[in-house]
Amino acid sequence: MVGEGDLRQGCAADEVCGIVPELYVEPAHEAELARVLEYANRTGMRVAPRGGGTKLDWGSAPPAIDLMVSTAKFNKILEHAPGDMTITVEAGVTFSQIQSALSAHRQRLALDPLWPDVATVGGVIAANDSGALRLRYGGVRDLIIGITVVLADGTIAKSGGKVVKNVAGYDLPKLMSGALGTLGIITKAVFRLHPLPESSRTLTFPFLDRETANQFMLSIADSIAVPTGLQMRTAASGMIAVDVRIDGIAAGVAAQSDVVRKLAGGVNPSEPEGNPWQARQQLWDAGGSASICKLSMLPAQLSSTAEFVREALSTNAEWTLVMQSTGLAWLRTDAADGGQIADFISALRSFLAPTGGTAVLLKATEALREKVEPWGDAGSALPLMQKIKLQFDPRGILNCGRFVGGI
Repeated sequence: MVGEGDLRQGCAADEVCGIVPELYVEPAHEAELARVLEYANRTGMRVAPRGGGTKLDWGSAPPAIDLMVSTAKFNKILEHAPGDMTITVEAGVTFSQIQSALSAHRQRLALDPLWPDVATVGGVIAANDSGALRLRYGGVRDLIIGITVVLADGTIAKSGGKVVKNVAGYDLPKLMSGALGTLGIITKAVFRLHPLPESSRTLTFPFLDRETANQFMLSIADSIAVPTGLQMRTAASGMIAVDVRIDGIAAGVAAQSDVVRKLAGGVNPSEPEGNPWQARQQLWDAGGSASICKLSMLPAQLSSTAEFVREALSTNAEWTLVMQSTGLAWLRTDAADGGQIADFISALRSFLAPTGGTAVLLKATEALREKVEPWGDAGSALPLMQKIKLQFDPRGILNCGRFVGGI
């Protein structure tokens, strides 16, 4: 089914939440991938899709993996239409490759995923990964306009098209965004693009309390300023900083910067140390056996959530929060007591639940995963999700057991 050298035994580098796959395969093209999945489906092999491998420890641990399928050879930029501001790429292309190719035309794909030099298009779509640019341009679901997917039985399915305004077929691109590879393996994607800004400025405002910082962020959202990034960084050390990024033409950036300064109420901005927009990635890059959660909440709850974290964790526990004005946040805690962290996550979920908030455990030790369900309670959505999974993957071979509710 595949070329010589494209199939090997699984190894420790292929681990998914501690589970090593029996076999690893790199199909060279879509037809090969379709044949591999058809065979795996017919024989009941459990399949784990792999892109750049940056998020293999996200989600729940699978019971076993018979075959890991890599999209490493799906690494071509197929078409760039500068006039239409769209790009068609294969799933194994990294985000840095895309941005490098687009920069010559003063365009960009307005996403800022983790580890852009390694993370691939397919993996970013499957994990629905987005950063601070989400505030201005939306997430993966807002920028993807077409997709090609190989389903569990080997069927090659396409949806969407190559133009921004498109109503062709079911909205498969949005369904695949965030499905963690449980419904099919992505092979191609089409995205809408945006122009590169002429000028960009980041202002960092230090605050003494989180409530004032949160109110400052809300006031920016209610003003005429249109930031492309707005986040609060805070930690157990007491550090509280709000970062504001403004893009556009030079005159517009200067005018909006003045508006933001006035809203700060006398708090003077400083030049940021390093790149504050990499703070989310630095939660992982710091290494160690820390636990990392992705939180969702109302934008007005950023400060109260940070205060809950401060009060709930013991005084000797180190923690860092990166909180975006969209209501998404990432929490790293280095507390060594697994039982304490398990109790803390349960309490945090109870705190966020009344307003629809969530806490998903992304990085954890195996011992903590045994104590805490990474996804939390799926609620009333689970039956519908299970029915969709049954339609797309009746035998349950794709990333089985890794998603919400054991999907």
